[in-house]
Amino acid sequence: MSTPSSSSTLPPGAEALGLTRSVKRRRSAATWLTGLFFAGALLFAAAALALGDVFYLRLATEALIFGGLALSVDLLLGRVGLLPLGQALFFGLGAYVSSLVLMNGGGSFWLALGGALAFSAMAGLIGGLIAIRAKGVYFALISFGLAQVISKVVYNTRELGASDGLIGVPSATIAAGFDSSAPAGFFLVVLAFIGAVYLGLRYLMDTPAGRRLDAIRTNESRVPFLGVDPWRYKLGAFVAAACIAGGSGALYPMLRGFVSPELMFFQVSGNAVINVIVGGTGTLIGPLYGSAILTGLRSVVGSFTTHHHIVIGVLFVLVVIVMPRGLIGYATPALQRWLDARSSRQEGRK
Repeated sequence: MSTPSSSSTLPPGAEALGLTRSVKRRRSAATWLTGLFFAGALLFAAAALALGDVFYLRLATEALIFGGLALSVDLLLGRVGLLPLGQALFFGLGAYVSSLVLMNGGGSFWLALGGALAFSAMAGLIGGLIAIRAKGVYFALISFGLAQVISKVVYNTRELGASDGLIGVPSATIAAGFDSSAPAGFFLVVLAFIGAVYLGLRYLMDTPAGRRLDAIRTNESRVPFLGVDPWRYKLGAFVAAACIAGGSGALYPMLRGFVSPELMFFQVSGNAVINVIVGGTGTLIGPLYGSAILTGLRSVVGSFTTHHHIVIGVLFVLVVIVMPRGLIGYATPALQRWLDARSSRQEGRK
């Protein structure tokens, strides 16, 4: 006579209730880690402002900007299962469009950002129609090839500064009496932009469209049996990722005052993928942590040696071997257990 399983002895709905509680605890842990990141960013900005250290404030701003690029990679890699090796294409296009608008359109922040987003959406639609027809390594190679072609075109176009890029990009006027030349103010603007992008993506993943993207990543061949066209959703995700990358790229010349074709090179795309993997693929907040950690590490190690890429490479290999889910992928369950223990203690006191 067979022994009933432990799950069969549970009251009706208990298993579903336990799963719901587990999901809520996981979301609570993710919320804690998100709050920790943005609170830490604000504290860092306050400390740098108090010390009058403009260099590290601008470095933190740059880390946030490249964190936006990493978020666009995580949308495709962590949520759709597409590895983009040419995402820097849209980051660079957004930077060039922003620079041209600032140099010829009166220096409006909103006009530059809006133009970069519109152009990135158009480029993402064209690139997506070409790239998402392929899968796996072929998609990665096509995205890489598109970035290589466009970067070489820009590199050889004199009207865009050729190999020198565009130098002397003016500050962007954000509001009356406030522009991007103010380090602390612009840091807060970039932080707000990245926060809005993160919250938008997090909301998207909780919608039916987001769950369909997860289903496409898990098993694309079965999704059509649910009455869902995976091609449309992949194209939509590709365009959204292009807009996020382009919008982040639009902020770069406002910070540095120049733009060059190197922003479209493979190294920028590769760094974004590394940021995602180190921080935690599919976690959304992980790429921001990865970008902050690795940008700071490059600056610190680069002040001692020109071979800082060796250190980054070794760190990347160690993370892949020891923590394949990334820093946040391992921090979230640990924080979840701590929250469970604290909740149990509070219930015990009652």
